[in-house]
Amino acid sequence: MQPDDHVCLCFRVSVGKVCGYLKREDPPVASLISECLGAGTGCGWCVPYLKELHAQHTSGQQPTIEGTKADYEAGRVRFREDGSRGA
Repeated sequence: MQPDDHVCLCFRVSVGKVCGYLKREDPPVASLISECLGAGTGCGWCVPYLKELHAQHTSGQQPTIEGTKADYEAGRVRFREDGSRGA
């Protein structure tokens, strides 16, 4: 996904905003990402992705989410319909 793509679709928080927050605040736990415009506090779809971004940041990598915006959004639709995270 690109930096301007939304990782938190409920609150429209972009990947870039989360990465900026991680760099600036260096939170010790992933749950503190919720302080970044409420990311992860809505439907819950993005929580595993936020945890992965945090893990990447903690290990010194540039945080990123693989895949396309369309695939990510389609996954969230499935999640909202039936709670599944699979393809």
